[in-house]
Amino acid sequence: MISWIQRTFQRHFRIIFAVLLIGMVVPFIFTIGSTPGIGRADRHEVIRDYFGHNLASRDDVDRMVGDARISAFLQYGTSISSDQLQIYAFQRAAALHYADEMHIPPATPGEITNFIKGLRMFDESDGQFDVTRYDAFRKGLKTSGFLSEADVARVLADDARAGLVERLLSGPGYVLPGDVKTLILKADTTWAISTATVDYAAYDPGINLTDAEILKFFTDNSFRYTVPPRVSVDYVDFPGAEFAAQDAPTDAEVREYYDAHPGKFPRPPPAKAPSVKPDAAADFQAVEPQVRAALQRERAGRSAVKAASDLAYALYEGKVTRGASLDAFLAAHKLKTASLAPFTRDSGPPELGGSREIATAAFGLNADRFYSEGIPTAGGAVVLFWKESLPAHQPLLADVRDKVRADAIDDMKRKRFIELGTTLRAALARRLKSGESFDKAAAEAGGGVKLTVKTYPPFTFRSQPHDIDQAAIGALDRLDKGGVSEMVTSADGKLGFLVYAADKKAPPLDPSNARYIQLRDQLAMTYARTESYSILGEITDKELKRSDTSAKKANP
Repeated sequence: MISWIQRTFQRHFRIIFAVLLIGMVVPFIFTIGSTPGIGRADRHEVIRDYFGHNLASRDDVDRMVGDARISAFLQYGTSISSDQLQIYAFQRAAALHYADEMHIPPATPGEITNFIKGLRMFDESDGQFDVTRYDAFRKGLKTSGFLSEADVARVLADDARAGLVERLLSGPGYVLPGDVKTLILKADTTWAISTATVDYAAYDPGINLTDAEILKFFTDNSFRYTVPPRVSVDYVDFPGAEFAAQDAPTDAEVREYYDAHPGKFPRPPPAKAPSVKPDAAADFQAVEPQVRAALQRERAGRSAVKAASDLAYALYEGKVTRGASLDAFLAAHKLKTASLAPFTRDSGPPELGGSREIATAAFGLNADRFYSEGIPTAGGAVVLFWKESLPAHQPLLADVRDKVRADAIDDMKRKRFIELGTTLRAALARRLKSGESFDKAAAEAGGGVKLTVKTYPPFTFRSQPHDIDQAAIGALDRLDKGGVSEMVTSADGKLGFLVYAADKKAPPLDPSNARYIQLRDQLAMTYARTESYSILGEITDKELKRSDTSAKKANP
């Protein structure tokens, strides 16, 4: 079995993880509370060393976070949020650094195999490694792949070493019996439930508001209608397309660009099964036109920013002022301005894609500092010219009356919707107690409100029906057999659910039970790791502060 796992993973990891990377790539520009962000290098050549990774280098950061993303996906069996990934990437790098400090040798093939068998990505519902599940996953990804076997081997070997460090730093992992029982009851209780669903959109409580009620709602909620500060600017546009023909990249430059960013250019799926042996030259040839176009767009964008920056510098050098002097200057350079509709700091100008960078720059302008630097846009670059700053103001009711009326009706409707849930729950409980079936009770209790009833086959928390709403699952924590929940709403607020627990069977809680022992050991491992995470977190914070201080000293 172990030999099979090793051979299979060695042959197919490149295919599997390429899809993971391509499907989950996000821009890794982070901030950490009071700690410095990742990937924002100064214009000077500054090195912000973090355990061998230069945080001022986008390539270094991409490699560190890219490896962490693969690792986290395998460790947790799902993608994690950007904030969680950021913390995980930092702590993983710290763990690997201390593996070097403690002279922990590279993982052996046997250690890597054992590590693979513990990955949640391929767990069965009982937590055991499932060869069939892995094989089915592998077959579904055969036609995709851009990650080299060397990259995969490196991530796995590093994770195995990092795991040894975490175990060395781990605490004792004490577990109380009550913790285990709570977890078992949550995970393994068998439920047989029915739900009665109310459609919020179809619910019409017949609300008609008087002018006095609308005025009162407007007065009580005036903050909701305050128009935030806005700015009005003109701009000179430098479209990147006008620079696309300049400085065309050579074949060597196109290949160099591809080698530096292979993940940006996934190869189209081949018509037949791909060769196990990587072929970098064939991969490049398959996407060469896209690479050339991307490099040319990038260069055109840089040229547009340079042209915009040159304009801003010429305005500074020429001591150009607002009014006639500016008009004459722009005319002499054959440049024309266009106007943007006033926009807020948060929304940005819709004409330029709602760019927050442009909004920030615009709000930094005034009558004295009336033009911006060259600012990149999706299509090139712009220079902004300040016209007017508009302060926040409270509109008159007449100006926003339709919105106020709609908001007031929705607010009152939601309150009545909650009251309806209380009424329906009481009516359902009463009819069920009298011996009626849930279907009949729901039909009669709803009255003029339609209740859609659905019954689910028995399930546990670990094996939920795919079509059940998580709001209904959440209601189970407060239900006993035969009980009806309070009305809970779906995440989007469009549906209200009343959950009826037709049956509830608790699992065995005997400490000698195999499931009890398994969950107890898993909890112990989790509690033990808490100590290592805490220590690695302190190490991470200390190193980030050190690297930030060093960078500031190098770049005063």
